[in-house]
Amino acid sequence: MSNKKVIMITLDGCRYDIAIQQLGFLNHFVEKNLASRYKVISETPSNSRPLYEVLLTGVPTHENGIYTNYNVQMSKEQSIFSLMKDAGKTTAAAAYNWVSELYNRAPFSMFEDRIQHDETKAIQHGIFYSDDTYPDSHLFADAHALITSTNPDFMYVHSMNIDDIGHKYTGNSIEYRSAVTRVDTILGIYVPRWLEMGYQVIVTSDHGMDDFGNHGGTLLEHREVPLFIFSDQLEPRIGTKPLEQLQLAPLVCHLLGIEKGKKMQEIDWQNLNEGVITLENGKI
Repeated sequence: MSNKKVIMITLDGCRYDIAIQQLGFLNHFVEKNLASRYKVISETPSNSRPLYEVLLTGVPTHENGIYTNYNVQMSKEQSIFSLMKDAGKTTAAAAYNWVSELYNRAPFSMFEDRIQHDETKAIQHGIFYSDDTYPDSHLFADAHALITSTNPDFMYVHSMNIDDIGHKYTGNSIEYRSAVTRVDTILGIYVPRWLEMGYQVIVTSDHGMDDFGNHGGTLLEHREVPLFIFSDQLEPRIGTKPLEQLQLAPLVCHLLGIEKGKKMQEIDWQNLNEGVITLENGKI
């Protein structure tokens, strides 16, 4: 019987090509046919707050109304969090404060909203940060503390250091590559333990980063992001066709065993099931 609990990790600002080159821990599992890997094409505008909403509701920007990073308001859509709460399941998040603003309360109060435990909220348990330099090492420790203390059915983890370094040094700098490598090391500490605890794990990104330290537009560097899936519900493979970012929310709902939101797309199983299952010439 397949487990129905999911940890969804968003590596903010992590573009696809650098992820393939630098995420050695995650790609090891792909190489050993223990995880799947896909290229995802993000929605536009390729900015953070609009794409948090896309990832967690499966509703495009022109419908959800979160047009820019400056739309400080709660989501009006069904989210994975609200769907899980309505299904009687437990939700949690260790994430940037914009996630709290979208699904729990806006605007964010640093005095009241940093740590949240409220069964009436869409995100029932949360530890939220508001500084882009908040260390990823601390973030994943926060996530693990929530996982072990609240046993959530759906856990959302949102990391900001790659995006922060990309803006400062560009998306093809030594510093940016090092930030991706550091996150990979942190994932190597926590993901095996979370898998042993019975979780399915998804790792993706909201948007990428160009060679000038920007995103928000339509360049491939802005829109091509990775997706890694650890799940016994999907046969491991390397996708040969890009997936739409709008597909992620309904896919997560499927892995959680709940009905998708009314506005979410139908899952494109043909595209998900196409791909290379075995290695060719030792390359992944």
